[in-house]
Amino acid sequence: MSDEFEDAVGRVRERVEPGQAEREAEADVVQVGSTARGTWLAGERDIDLFVCFPPTTDRDQLESWGLQVGHEVLPDGHEEFAEHPYVVGEYDGFDVDLVPCFDVADATEIQSAVDRTPFHTDYVSDRLTADLATDVRVGKQFLTGIGVYGSDLRTKGFSGFLTELLVLEYGGFRPLVEAAADWHPPVYLDPEDHAGNGTPPFDDPLVVIDPTDPERNVAAVVSATNVARLQHFARDLLADPREDLFRPEERDPLDAAAVRETFAARATTPVAVRFDAPDVVEDQLWPQLERSRSGIGDELGRRGFDVFRTAAFAADGVAVLLFELAVAERPAVERHEGPPVHVREHAEQFYDAYEDRDACGPFVDGERYVVEREREFASAVGLLESDAIFDVALGVHVESALEDGYDLLVADEVATLADSFGEQLARYLAPTPRGP
Repeated sequence: MSDEFEDAVGRVRERVEPGQAEREAEADVVQVGSTARGTWLAGERDIDLFVCFPPTTDRDQLESWGLQVGHEVLPDGHEEFAEHPYVVGEYDGFDVDLVPCFDVADATEIQSAVDRTPFHTDYVSDRLTADLATDVRVGKQFLTGIGVYGSDLRTKGFSGFLTELLVLEYGGFRPLVEAAADWHPPVYLDPEDHAGNGTPPFDDPLVVIDPTDPERNVAAVVSATNVARLQHFARDLLADPREDLFRPEERDPLDAAAVRETFAARATTPVAVRFDAPDVVEDQLWPQLERSRSGIGDELGRRGFDVFRTAAFAADGVAVLLFELAVAERPAVERHEGPPVHVREHAEQFYDAYEDRDACGPFVDGERYVVEREREFASAVGLLESDAIFDVALGVHVESALEDGYDLLVADEVATLADSFGEQLARYLAPTPRGP
């Protein structure tokens, strides 16, 4: 097994090692990130350049000067926004992010989140050997292959810096894989022993204390699902070393007929809310889609419609919240139990409230008053077509988009989503342990 593991990983090492031509990129600003640390993957064309201003600089001035420098260096670039605006563009064939930051003396004195990055670069660069840098690349490729690489709020996975810290902590890619296979979350790692023997101030499934800032968990964004995915595939790689685990899973998109037939075979009722996606960056969009999916799903369940599974899709300006229902229709009446009869004050209030209403009862069942009253929504479709959809927890921009109008697709109508979301539906209807 050992030789098989080294053979598979060795071939991946050759594939992810950048050639000499890819290493020749120069700029008159501070270079940070994986290109500065020598841990980027072959074929990647992304460079992070930071413009560092004195910490006494006014934030508005920093943003203004940062954009000015960005546009002068990248005249054809465009502005994007994280904690503050920055310029993205192309330089000599490379995709460049030119980001302003405060040149603070210590990572604990940061004035914006990006101020930590130069300290991260120095920390890793001082500790990485050439062999460990190659193992970081292999680790990044493995995490990419299993669908858990990326700290964006859609993926909720492992960042490049976190991958570097894990390889450093365990002393290589293989030791990291062997350790992850036996993790018992919550997993706690403190590279610089900031906490000593104290209790970790975090409750995440994976905690890696930032070696430059003891108040920060580098792995805070990593979901419990992605920790479990890494464990699954670490065991898989050790048991059966092979290169396909280092390649993203490609899925053939389903056509409308296949979607319709698969849902029919499952004997569930799919219902989809389709609307124009809010015009916000992805790290704002996806948390709002997740909040809205959860809010609507919880309300469907509370109303008696059994939610089997849910999903959210977004592409090309269109967003979809999908709810697969095991129960989509309920009786016209619902049972509503009151307090025990012996709890006199509350029992009398309940009885008086329903005595003259259009309901069956009140009657006594066991020790309680009970009524059978008309159900407000006898179908999930009726609920989703009503204004009640706006009474649940929704993302603020999603709520505005829904107020502008949405389409409700039911049963066979959901198959029309295959034109835009055929691959996502393939992943939904035939899930595997890999991430999306």
